[in-house]
Amino acid sequence: MTKKAIAKAFGTKIVCALCMMLFFAGEPRAQLLHQQETGTRQDSLRGGYGAGRNWWNVLKYDIRLLVNIDEKFISGYNDITYAILRNSKAPMQIDLQEPMEIEKIEDLNTRRPVTFRRDGNVYWINTSGIVANKKNSTIRIYFRGNPVVAKTPPWDGGWIFTKDEKGRNWVSTATQGIGASSWLPCKDHQADEPDKGMTININVPDSLAAVSNGRLTSKTRNGNGTTDWKWTVTQPINTYLITPYIGHYVNFNDTLQGEKGKLDIGYWVLDYNREKAREHFKIVKPMLRCFEYWMGPYPFYEDSYKLIDAPHLGMEHQSGVAYGNKYLNGYLGKDRSGTGWGNDWDFIIVHESGHEWFANNITTKDIADMWVHEAFTTYSEILFVQCRHGLKAANEYLIGQRKIIRNDKPIIGTYGINKEGSSDMYDKGASMIHTIRQIINDDEKFRDLLRTLNRDFYHQTVTGKQIENYIIRKTGIPLQKVFDQYLRTTNIPVLTYTIDGGKIHYKWTRCVPGFNMPVQLANGQWLHPKEQYQEAPSDILDNNLLHVDPNFYIKVEKAS
Repeated sequence: MTKKAIAKAFGTKIVCALCMMLFFAGEPRAQLLHQQETGTRQDSLRGGYGAGRNWWNVLKYDIRLLVNIDEKFISGYNDITYAILRNSKAPMQIDLQEPMEIEKIEDLNTRRPVTFRRDGNVYWINTSGIVANKKNSTIRIYFRGNPVVAKTPPWDGGWIFTKDEKGRNWVSTATQGIGASSWLPCKDHQADEPDKGMTININVPDSLAAVSNGRLTSKTRNGNGTTDWKWTVTQPINTYLITPYIGHYVNFNDTLQGEKGKLDIGYWVLDYNREKAREHFKIVKPMLRCFEYWMGPYPFYEDSYKLIDAPHLGMEHQSGVAYGNKYLNGYLGKDRSGTGWGNDWDFIIVHESGHEWFANNITTKDIADMWVHEAFTTYSEILFVQCRHGLKAANEYLIGQRKIIRNDKPIIGTYGINKEGSSDMYDKGASMIHTIRQIINDDEKFRDLLRTLNRDFYHQTVTGKQIENYIIRKTGIPLQKVFDQYLRTTNIPVLTYTIDGGKIHYKWTRCVPGFNMPVQLANGQWLHPKEQYQEAPSDILDNNLLHVDPNFYIKVEKAS
C-alpha cells in the first residue's frame, strides 16, 4: 500500500503527540504544528531534491535482474536513460542502500567506464566521464548483493523470500518507505518518475514464473535451466512501485469495456488458487466501473490492470496490484469500520486498486504529503460502498472508521527527509474529504472534482499544497483553514454552544485562527460559526441539544 501503513491504522505503532496546545484568552485554540525533525545527512540525501538530482530527469529504466533464491542474492544492471535539464558541475546522485553495492558503471553512449564513489546509501557519479553535449544519455549500472529482507512485510520494507502452501519458493518485494534503492540503483525520489516507463527482465529457474508491472512482452528459455521474463511499462512509474513476483504462478484474463475502451485485466495467482481466484476476483470489474464513474478512466489502459498473489498483505504496485488478503472479505475477514458494510467485499482489492488513481496516477513529490495518496484512496472505499449499497451505507462506513483515528500528530510529515506524517492520513484524511463533500453539498460537483483531479494531474507528481489549492480553486470555497485544521493540527474542531434565557449562542473553539467552516444540522439547517459567539433561535435545538449532521467530522460541546 502506501507504507502499508494500514497496519498503523490498526494501532500497531504508537507515536507521541508533538506539541501542547496554546491557550488564548483562557481558551484553547489549535496551533499549526510544524514538525521539527531534521534527520541525518543520509535522510536529507534520501528525501531531498538537491544538487545531485535536480539537473537531470529520468526518461526510462531498463532493468536486468537475476535472482539466486537459495542464497537470497540478486544481481543485474539498470540502464538509466536521462535528459540533462541544465548545466551543472554537481555529480549525479544514484541511490543504492547497503549492503547492496554497485560493481561498475558504463556510459552506453561511449562504452567507456564511469568513475564513482560511495557515500553511505548514495553513490556519486562522476559526470565528467559522461557525454554532456547530448540531450539524452544512458548509463548502465551493474549491481549485486544480498538485499535487506523484510521481517514483517509490508510494514517494514525489503525483499521477501518465503514458501507457498506447498513448501515451494515464493519471492517478491515491498519497498514503500524504505525505497526501491534497497535493491535497485536508481533515482529513488518520488518527484522523478521515468517519463517513458521501464522494462524489467527477470531471470528465474524454468520451474518458476516471474511477474511484474505492465505487460509481458517476451518469455525466453535460455537452455540452461533458466527463463527470462520481460515486462514492459509504457507509462511513468514511481520507483517504489517496481516489483518482481516470483513463484508457481498461473494466469487467466478478462476484459472490461471501460471509459477509454477495452481494458485488459490479468490475474496471476499461485496454481492452487486458480479456481478460488476465479470466484473471489469477480469483484474487480464492478469495482473498476465504480471507480471510473467517480474518479475517471483507469489511468493505465496502456499497461493493463493486474491482480497478483503476493506473499504479504498487499500494496498498490502500479498495473500489478499485490494481493495477500487470503481470499477473505473485509480486512483479513474483518470489517474495519465495525458497521457490517465492509463484510461483503475484499478490502485489499478495493483499497490497493484505488491507489491506481491516487498514488500511482497522482503521486506526491515528497512522502510528507502522503495524505494525498491515502486520504483519497481510503475515500475510494466509501465510494465503493456507495456503489454497492447506497449513500446511507457509505456514510455509516465512513463514520465507523473514525474510531481508528488517533490525532497523535499532524497528518503532514517532515519535508525533505523521507518522513511521512501520522497514520491518520488514512481515516482522518478520508473524514476531511467527506466533510468537504458535505460543504460542497452537491455530489455532481464533488464527483467532477475527483475526476478533474485525475485528469488535470494525469501521470504527474505533485505537492500536497498543489492539491489543496486546486480544490479551493475548483470548488470556489475558501477551504484553506479546513486543510490547516485537519492536516496541520491534531485538534478536531469543536462547535461550542450555550443556552441562556431561551437563546442559543455558538462558536468554534480549539481551531486555527480564522476557522469559519459552515456545518449542517441534522434537521437540514446550516450554521456559519466563527471564532466569536453568534446568536441563533432556540428552535434549532432538539431536546435542548444541538445535533450536527454526523457526516461532519467535528465535536459538539455544550458549555456550562
